[in-house]
Amino acid sequence: MDGRDLVRSMSEVGSGRAARAVRTWRAAWRRRRADAVGLPPRGAERARVPGQVREAVPEPGGGVLRFERSELRIVVTAGGAVFWGWDGAGPEPSYALAGGCPEADPRVVLEPDKDGGWRVVSERATVTVSRHGAVQVCTPGGVVLRRDLPPRWWEPVGGGAARWTLRSEVAADARFFGLGGRASGPRLKDGAYRLWNAGPGPGGEPRTAMPVQLVVADAGAHLVFHDTTWDGTVILREGEEGAGSGHDRAGRCEIRMDGGPLRCWVVVGTPARVLGTWASLTGAAALPPAWALGHHHVPGRLSGEEELRQLVAGYRERDLALDAVHLGAGWHGEAFALDEERFPKLAVVAEELARDGVRLVSETSPAVRGGAVLASGAAVDAFVRDGSGRPVRGEAWCGESYFPDFTHARVRAWWGELHGERREQGFAGVWHTMDAPTVLSAFGEPTLPRSARHALEGRGGDHREGHNVYGLSMARAAYEGLRELAPGERPFVVSGSGWAGAQRYGGVSAGGSVSDWPGLRGSLAEVLGLGLCGVPYVGVDVDGGVAPELYLRWLQLGAFLPLFRTRARGRAGAGEPWESGPVVLEHVRGALAERRRLAPYFVTLAHLARRTGAPYVRPVWWGAPEDRALRDCGDAFLLGDALLVAPVLAPGADRRAVRLPRGRWYDTATERVYEGPAQVLVEAPLSRIPVLARAGAVLPVRGADGGTELEVWAPAEGCTGGGLVVRDAGDGWAEPGIERYAVRRRGAEVVVTLEGEDGSAEPSCPVRIRGLG
Repeated sequence: MDGRDLVRSMSEVGSGRAARAVRTWRAAWRRRRADAVGLPPRGAERARVPGQVREAVPEPGGGVLRFERSELRIVVTAGGAVFWGWDGAGPEPSYALAGGCPEADPRVVLEPDKDGGWRVVSERATVTVSRHGAVQVCTPGGVVLRRDLPPRWWEPVGGGAARWTLRSEVAADARFFGLGGRASGPRLKDGAYRLWNAGPGPGGEPRTAMPVQLVVADAGAHLVFHDTTWDGTVILREGEEGAGSGHDRAGRCEIRMDGGPLRCWVVVGTPARVLGTWASLTGAAALPPAWALGHHHVPGRLSGEEELRQLVAGYRERDLALDAVHLGAGWHGEAFALDEERFPKLAVVAEELARDGVRLVSETSPAVRGGAVLASGAAVDAFVRDGSGRPVRGEAWCGESYFPDFTHARVRAWWGELHGERREQGFAGVWHTMDAPTVLSAFGEPTLPRSARHALEGRGGDHREGHNVYGLSMARAAYEGLRELAPGERPFVVSGSGWAGAQRYGGVSAGGSVSDWPGLRGSLAEVLGLGLCGVPYVGVDVDGGVAPELYLRWLQLGAFLPLFRTRARGRAGAGEPWESGPVVLEHVRGALAERRRLAPYFVTLAHLARRTGAPYVRPVWWGAPEDRALRDCGDAFLLGDALLVAPVLAPGADRRAVRLPRGRWYDTATERVYEGPAQVLVEAPLSRIPVLARAGAVLPVRGADGGTELEVWAPAEGCTGGGLVVRDAGDGWAEPGIERYAVRRRGAEVVVTLEGEDGSAEPSCPVRIRGLG
């Protein structure tokens, strides 16, 4: 127990919740004893390196290189992704891959290289392996993007999981991004980053950690994914150029893992191509229902159904857009248990609210305390067990609880069926909390014992391997259950934590519990980081219990994020926007109205994310990764291709500097013109944050009559533009059509045409030209 554990435990006791404090102490000691008995002792270890290469055996897509003390398998898939695994590790089994490993590229050649090494030559990348096991990834033109030094393993003499370390070098000008949702990002500077999911709290560890890096350099971008779910640490150190002397210091990445296979995927290309290939490997993003792209709200503790009605009426009376209410902590006692005294006719209320366009979303945690859920779970042997075969108990907010093992298909099916009652009660979706998984703890890590046993799809293992994919597997159980219960509807699932491939089952709620100005900046970094790891539907909670200016600036940012959710604290009515005064209320109304106006654009971005893997929220360097000034910009973002959003991240600001990519940009509020690349000063009054539109952009928006219209920003003289519009066919699975628009400027006239296989036609909806004044 360290100092932080002591402070946490004393604050628990000092809060007056003595009984809970005693239980958390007891649970923490129980977890420590379980690990002392259930985990093998870490004794003497033997270090190992590959040694020299002995032979090479060609295989489809690459081949196997046999070294003195290991072997390396390299496979290039038909989509251009490169896999390699040491010690015989193959691409499967993997929680990240969707549908198994893709087919190998038959055109790939394994051939000898200089100094006794070998190389694998493919269309998009060349992989060279030295005779001692260093692996180098180059562009087709021969420019080195990444070089892995020979790995090193530490194997317990008595047997057990081997630790391993891998050191890599990248270009001196390269910048690191990704590793999940990191508040210190989006550009990951020098430091150590742990690969271990954490629950909500100010501890500094990410709620969604992924061993996925996107490295951007002048020579190109590449994504690298080390496919192991074990705990580990990534140590990054950016490189430094020699200012013309030629003595550059390469950027360095060191990965230290506590166990698991040493295997990785590498994808080379532009950011758009890299994320597209990554999506083809890990699965297309789940398409949220159209209503889920609106404004969500988590109220404080509600006394019952009438107070729920009054809350929704309060938003309607003040002309504040509202699309979903998340019933959070306090409305139920435990997993899938409804407080029928407070909500005796919730299904009737849900039907009333749905007629007014408001859906109900249920908070669900994995903790099962008792009742029918515990009984049915015990009947199917659903719960995580310790090394002795006893169900593991942990102290949750609802009391001492048991935790389902979602890494077993039978358990996922059981959990999915439980959502049938939720649908009967009127809920349209689920929001997962404490799914890291998280327990209350007086000391040590607030999760299950590391010795707890998981099925891991039949392979078997313990919580050291299962922790990071617990939330991912819980999301899969809910998503598949909802699809089975309502095949014609798109499920709505939002998780608190996830892992590589989380996008297949829904969205992720990023952000911690620290609501201050640094937390505001960090929440944007988390959203950008998760998007670059392949999770496009992401958002953060806008906390209504903070100072009015911070609340307003956070809400203005949230209104441009894919998952837009506000949150009140404490009693019902506390933290609602009208409590901050008429001035703040008016500005909130404007932000909510703008979000509703952009609804067709968000629908388009959702469909494009599913088809292409491109996130809704993109770093400003997305289209120009070679621009070093843009690579260092983390305080603004692109929303699709059309808009650049520059949130206000500091108190008292009424203007801010914005770094613009190349081209012409318009301030959407004033239509003032700016030319990039440049850094410009833009007005940012309390009523709005700067939003700039790219010249030539075609933006589908909601018109005054509720229909879709096209907002077209005039291209510069002699230039063209265009854009895509996807018409959502509803909340089902029908494939919508994609409309492609072209924009041309002829003097003072802007011509917009709908492009199709049969030529050009008139736009299918009204067009409004902006930027000509």
